[in-house]
Amino acid sequence: METNVNYTIVGIFVLSLFACMVFGIIWLSSGLAVGQYTTYKIYMKESVAGLNVDSSVEFNGVPVGSVKSIEINSRDPHIVTLLLSIKNTTPVTNGTRATLNTKGLTGIAYVALVDQGNNLSPITILPNEEYPIIETAPSLFWRLDTGMKKISEHFFAISKALEKLLDPQNLLAIKEILIETQKVTNNLANNTEKINALLDNAAKVSKQLPPLLQSSQNAMKLLNAQILPNAHHTLSNLDILTTNLAELAIDLKQNPAIIIRGKTPPILGPGE
Repeated sequence: METNVNYTIVGIFVLSLFACMVFGIIWLSSGLAVGQYTTYKIYMKESVAGLNVDSSVEFNGVPVGSVKSIEINSRDPHIVTLLLSIKNTTPVTNGTRATLNTKGLTGIAYVALVDQGNNLSPITILPNEEYPIIETAPSLFWRLDTGMKKISEHFFAISKALEKLLDPQNLLAIKEILIETQKVTNNLANNTEKINALLDNAAKVSKQLPPLLQSSQNAMKLLNAQILPNAHHTLSNLDILTTNLAELAIDLKQNPAIIIRGKTPPILGPGE
C-alpha cells in the first residue's frame, strides 16, 4: 500500500513539472509577458523580404514587441500591411517612424522604430481604422537601391551624351576648334614676344631720357646766356643798318648826284 502512494506522488510531480515546461515553452515562443501590449498598424511601401511573423520590433535599439501579421494590402498590391504588438510603456508618438532594418551580418530583418522628436503627441485611431497607424520611412536598403537606380540613369544619360558628342561630325568640328585654338595661342605667343620687345625698347628709351633732358637743359642755358644776347645785338645792328639805308634812299631820290659827289657840298668857284 505504501509503494502505491509513492508512485502517485511521483506521477503528480512529473506531470506538474511537464506542465510547467510546456507553459514555459509557450510563454517563450508566443512572447507572453506580464506587461500589456497595444496593436499598431504600419503600411510598408517596399519589399519586406526577410521579415517574418514574430520578428522583433525595436525602439531605438531596445526590443519592445514583435510582428503579429504580414499581409498584402487589398487596396494596393504595392503596399504590405503589418500589425505590430508593442508594449504599452513604449513612447510611440506621431513623430515615431517605422523602418525595415537588418541585424549585422546575420541578415535577420526586424522593424525599427525611431522617434524624430518633431511631434510628441500620442497616436490616435483614425476613422475607419481598427488600430493606430505608425508612419513609415524608407529603409537604408531602399534608399541605396533608389540611389543606385538614379546613378544608373545618370550614367546612361551621360553615355548617350558622350555617344552624341563622339559623332564623326562633332569630332571634326572639335578638331577644327582645336586647330583654331592652337593658331590663336601661337598668335598670342608672337604678340607677347612683340609686346615684350616694345617694353624693352620703352625701358631703354626711358633710361636715355634723363641724359637727353639734361642736354636740353644745358642747351637752353647756353641759348639764354650767349646766343640770345648775340642775336639781340645783331638784330639791333640790322635795325640801325636798315634805318641808314632808308635815309640813303631818300637822299638819292632827292639828289642823285650824291653817288658822284657824295653828300659833302662842292667847293664854290670864282664868282659863285
